[in-house]
Amino acid sequence: MSGRGRVDGKVALITGGASGIGRASALLMAAQGARVMVSDMDEAGGNETVAEICAKSGSQPGEIASFRHQDVTEEQGWKDTVAATAAAYGGLDILVNSAGVGIMKDVEATTLEEWRWVHAVNTEGVFLGCKYGIGAMKEGGDGGSIVNLSSVSGLIGGHNMAAYNSSKAGVRLLSKSVALHCARQGYGIRCNSVHPTFIETPMVKAMFENAPEPEKVRQKLERQVPIGRLGQPEEVADMILYLGSDESRFVTGSEFVIDGGLTAM
Repeated sequence: MSGRGRVDGKVALITGGASGIGRASALLMAAQGARVMVSDMDEAGGNETVAEICAKSGSQPGEIASFRHQDVTEEQGWKDTVAATAAAYGGLDILVNSAGVGIMKDVEATTLEEWRWVHAVNTEGVFLGCKYGIGAMKEGGDGGSIVNLSSVSGLIGGHNMAAYNSSKAGVRLLSKSVALHCARQGYGIRCNSVHPTFIETPMVKAMFENAPEPEKVRQKLERQVPIGRLGQPEEVADMILYLGSDESRFVTGSEFVIDGGLTAM
């Protein structure tokens, strides 16, 4: 592709941008012309993402990419991060709610503290992102796109993923509610959810490692995927780029499944 990128001139805020899907999305958005605010709790990883963007683009930190420390469960943090993004780059066009956590435990083994932690990050964090992202996009007056990371675990159940199932299912229907609200209000803001199967990310690797027999869990899941492997962050980022671009301007309130055929069975 020569000339304009697919999100040329747009401003994107990507949570969970220090690693995995968030990092892959930040790199791809920047490569396709967006200015990117990377947020995460992991400062070292977030700054590495920005450094990689700058190295590939020949820019300096702050020119087309910046990092901001953010805990997505904190409301004031969301206000500050959205405001900082708009101040740095002149607005907000794309919000990718990628930050997430997970544990592999059934309903009896899950503690109330663990349940609340998973929902605080995965569901409440997305709620806060949508709430304050909409505010910034409204001010710009040109609409925008919100992409919420759910999971195939938000569509189908797993016996040992009680909290994760619940939190990701919440993201799916929250996204639809946000989409309908924005459409009814005439904001020109779209909202969709993305539902990957397990992807080769640090979070997923940690979930495997904490299982009683990590390699068996991994092999079992790979056998369940018709394509025969786990996904890569870049493959999910491709879908997120489409949803952030004007190519998807008539797409809202939908879920996009990227699972190697897992849910087709």
